[in-house]
Amino acid sequence: MTRLPDPEFWAGKRVLLSGHTGFKGSWAGLWLREMGAHVTGYALAPASQPSLYALLHEDELPEGQFGDIRDREALAETLRTSEPEIVLHMAAQPLVRESYAAPAETFDVNVMGTVRLLEAARAAPSVKTILVVTTDKVYRNDESGRHFRETDTLGGHDPYSGSKAACEVAVATWRSSYFNGRGIRVATARGGNVIGGGDFSTDRLVPDIVRAALSGERLHIRSPLATRPWQHVLDCLNGYFLFAESLYKGEASVDALNFGPSPTEQPIAVRDVANAIQAAMGLSPQWDDVSSLAQPREMQTLGLDPALAAETLAWRARLTQRQAIEWTAHWYNGWRRGETARQLTLGQIAAFTKGRP
Repeated sequence: MTRLPDPEFWAGKRVLLSGHTGFKGSWAGLWLREMGAHVTGYALAPASQPSLYALLHEDELPEGQFGDIRDREALAETLRTSEPEIVLHMAAQPLVRESYAAPAETFDVNVMGTVRLLEAARAAPSVKTILVVTTDKVYRNDESGRHFRETDTLGGHDPYSGSKAACEVAVATWRSSYFNGRGIRVATARGGNVIGGGDFSTDRLVPDIVRAALSGERLHIRSPLATRPWQHVLDCLNGYFLFAESLYKGEASVDALNFGPSPTEQPIAVRDVANAIQAAMGLSPQWDDVSSLAQPREMQTLGLDPALAAETLAWRARLTQRQAIEWTAHWYNGWRRGETARQLTLGQIAAFTKGRP
């Protein structure tokens, strides 16, 4: 059984969470606060309507502010006033297709945004640990279908992947140049394709399924045969939190870790995920294959090897890919029936931490 974050460790910890208004950031902020952490968020206002962040905090917004990760002065002021001990950097331009449309902005946000955050953290005496979240797409993908390990060559076919690989290089540079000598642990976390309730982002499979279901329109799938390392958001966040704990305590000596489903699980194609989620939501599985239409190229195969995370943190995915799909559909089904996003999200956090997948 995989380890779980230690609430006694997180209780009272001051955490700066960038990207707190995004899908993963919203789950992360809620879970951290449930463990007693003092979380200060820093991010742009939610990009989607609806947004999980707004749904979770309909009554009262938690501490934090809306700001651009590229704003050096605002970042520095946020770190000065919040005095974080741990920085979890999740803010990013996260979409491959958007990166083709706006490559310079993608690099500015993902690379220089990270650099500005590292500079702000460098000037903050309170900071002891920095964990920068990148992506499973940082590896030079030769489409061989093999599962990438942390020692594999970084690269990027598209602007998003390239920007995240460049972000990894920037983090390594700041780590060796400025943080190692001060005993501040800095690392990167490379998570697989995350699914879960409350994602309403554009150009993502699960939100597209939900939007099609709500509107009565047919679902369009760009790459039905593509495979990805699917995992539930709670499994991914569990890895991030455990990694941050171990870095803070001086237990982890690695600079990067992969978090994804077990390589022993059979890869699941996009079309099969779509069919399974539609079926679990009580819909008849149906969609249109639009792969023949002109569109930016996306890699067809991608896999991660999380063996080092298992060895370093005793972390393993608690949910299989099929269970991740079921939990995701359960969240949206409950929301469509009128349950609140907060009830559903807290319920799944409680079930996950109590070992009831």
